[in-house]
Amino acid sequence: MMMASYYSKAAAVLLLAASATAFVPTTSRGVSLEPLCMNKKKKQRPKVNSNKGFGGGSSSGTITSSALESDMLIRPKTTSNFQYAGSIRPGLQTPKRIVPSEKIKFPDYALDGQPKNRPALFPWVIETKKPEEIEKMRASGRCAREVLDLAGRAVRPGITTDEIDRIVHEASIERGAYPSPLNYHNFPKSCCTSVNEVICHGIPDDRQLQEGDIVNIDITCYLDGYHGDCSEMFVVGGEDAVDPVGKRLLQTTYDCWIKALNFVKPGNDYKDIGAIIEDHVTREGFTTVKSFCGHGIGSVFHTNPNILHYKNSEPAGKMAAGHTFTIEPMICENGNNYLMWPDDWTATTKDGGRSAQFEHTLLITPDGVEALTGKIETSPVQFWERDSNVHKGLWLGTTPSAKEREGALNSNLLNSN
Repeated sequence: MMMASYYSKAAAVLLLAASATAFVPTTSRGVSLEPLCMNKKKKQRPKVNSNKGFGGGSSSGTITSSALESDMLIRPKTTSNFQYAGSIRPGLQTPKRIVPSEKIKFPDYALDGQPKNRPALFPWVIETKKPEEIEKMRASGRCAREVLDLAGRAVRPGITTDEIDRIVHEASIERGAYPSPLNYHNFPKSCCTSVNEVICHGIPDDRQLQEGDIVNIDITCYLDGYHGDCSEMFVVGGEDAVDPVGKRLLQTTYDCWIKALNFVKPGNDYKDIGAIIEDHVTREGFTTVKSFCGHGIGSVFHTNPNILHYKNSEPAGKMAAGHTFTIEPMICENGNNYLMWPDDWTATTKDGGRSAQFEHTLLITPDGVEALTGKIETSPVQFWERDSNVHKGLWLGTTPSAKEREGALNSNLLNSN
């Protein structure tokens, strides 16, 4: 789950305030404007049931198998004259789902929606994780990967994104994890589902997926005090259901992402990631979103460094062993300007063109980088992994140990597909 770009020397003094939001719009010169609506909503303390669970719906505190935990569906905030960019419209939402606090460790924002920890004032000040923290992040990353794979397997024509959210919610809790998006700055669901022209932060609802849709599912799990964050694209109806331009958009997004991942190693500048991405997608006739960025991650959901997915000269610091962060480019088939829906969350392309995205939580080691949310033995192989000219098969990292695991995994998965 990405945040909006907030950066630049001119804006450094605003970081302390801006960090309370998941994203902040910027001008083309990188000067921060007022935060977007994550922190504009009137804050209301969620109801906590008698057994100390969190969420809406059933008062029993148990996780129900039905997506309709209440007899009341919620109509999202909208306006009668709002001009949507494409074909996607907001649907009805089920209430926030229950998380049993007696079983699950909560992040600091779970009850009131407000994260308490903020990143360092200067964007080049980046936390180095200790060995015991890295092990916890490996566990949360594995958890997020398992949940994402389950959600992806559920993608098919006719399923609602709310049903996918139910699957994500229950799978997270079964693994002892809190679904990190839930109530983060009052976000109402346990994952983000961004369909077609939706760039990011799509709210799961009762809309049924249709054959040929492309959908990004963004999963973050908070396990034992640490977040693991990843996202992936899925084609509703399978590879043959997507048109040639959509297929090329997906392949280009994946390939630019892999190029950026391969760049990561100690001593390199974080700012240089963006040029690798933009150069690749521009050659293919696509654009990269400039208003949302990757981020540092650990015990705090969003922190330094800020990972910009376009050419820039911002002072984001140097890579070093022990850093953990995400790279998550959002690539558009047409223009890269965004339109914010009245729900204050859903960001679509302004021209209605489709957008695609991939994301890993990464760990820098002394000899390279590893994907803490990398695919596992039961993960699906997508056509863009199979057909990539940048990296054939699944990508797990550049370290010797990651390459060894990757080789064994690819040998098994590619031969079975």
